[in-house]
Amino acid sequence: MKAKKFAELVAQGAVRGKRVFIRADLNVPLAENGTVADDTRIRASLPAIRMALEGGAAAVLVTSHLGRPKEGEPQAKDSLAPVAARMAELLGRPVRLVTDWVDGQFTTAPGEVVLLENCRVNVGEKKNNPELAQRIAKLADIFVHDAFGTAHRAEATTYGVFEYAPVACAGPLLVQEVEAIEKVVANPPRPLIAIVAGSKVSTKLTVLQNLAEKVDTLIVGGGILNTFLMAAGKPVGKSLVEPDLVGEAKAVQEKMAARGADVPLPEDVVVAPEFRADAPATVKPTDAVAADEMILDVGPQFAERVAQTIEACTGAVVWNGPLGVFEFDAFAKGTERLARAIAACPGFTLAGGGDTIAAIEKFGIADQVDYISTGGGAFLEMLEGKVLPAIEILAKRAVD
Repeated sequence: MKAKKFAELVAQGAVRGKRVFIRADLNVPLAENGTVADDTRIRASLPAIRMALEGGAAAVLVTSHLGRPKEGEPQAKDSLAPVAARMAELLGRPVRLVTDWVDGQFTTAPGEVVLLENCRVNVGEKKNNPELAQRIAKLADIFVHDAFGTAHRAEATTYGVFEYAPVACAGPLLVQEVEAIEKVVANPPRPLIAIVAGSKVSTKLTVLQNLAEKVDTLIVGGGILNTFLMAAGKPVGKSLVEPDLVGEAKAVQEKMAARGADVPLPEDVVVAPEFRADAPATVKPTDAVAADEMILDVGPQFAERVAQTIEACTGAVVWNGPLGVFEFDAFAKGTERLARAIAACPGFTLAGGGDTIAAIEKFGIADQVDYISTGGGAFLEMLEGKVLPAIEILAKRAVD
């Protein structure tokens, strides 16, 4: 990764006595009682904060977005207060929450950690207003980008501020994320297997097209699979499908076939008459799906065939998306078999995306996956081969 690295600045003693500003990704789900429901992203932000403290920073300023607030209209539901409370517990030290922080009208105690309120409330954040970015760039001496989950967005705190910051560098999480994904994008070990699943081909068409030029096996699942099945002339009943993208699905299959690569399609599927957790689940040959049935999971034969391929892979496996409606136990068996196979894979395993992480947690394999990305859109865009705005600006500033 072509960027100044925060870890290197700390090692050089360049952080001592400096104010450090960290753009983190603390966009976590909240429970009904207002507490943090899943602190994964908060935990992922701690190494950069601890690194700054151990490096002798005069103060550590951290900000993030949370949810989708309206600019200039702060509301209690959009506050980072629950995040500050959980962060303080994890750090074992106070974390003060500061509002109206853009103009720096607040003081900090030596070595204090301050959480700056939801940055997306600031007018001009999403459109990367240069005036806003310049004002924020005056708040600290060193600016650290450690928010991989927002690295694909050019906003004031994810791009603009790093144009004007005195020192701009990449945090440890951002570096880990980029290097892990580059490992399978730039010069991947072979064989390379990708699992891409989700409700619609349209949301992941570009990543499918890009991977079709690189991977040895492309496994599709969810609603995406239904479109590929329709492209292969298979009945899909009343399943979620995108008939207008059948041509694109065929093009992906043809591109793979021309390279001697494979897009395996299931010989069996799990169907139900309705999309309900308690709907009766029936295993059927793929050719036997009735007009009044919907496909909600891959069948056991196909799941086992795919699992054996993954368990034999000594190269790399990239996983984005469950194979079926894993939230419903009756339709979770395909995804569970996939998860167990990835856990047993001898090659490098990389997973990313909200539903994928939820499946990993459900089946308890987190410590058996080599790298789990905190990003969703950023993860997919890197797999597409795009240069993320955050990486672009940090590379430009690396020569300063």
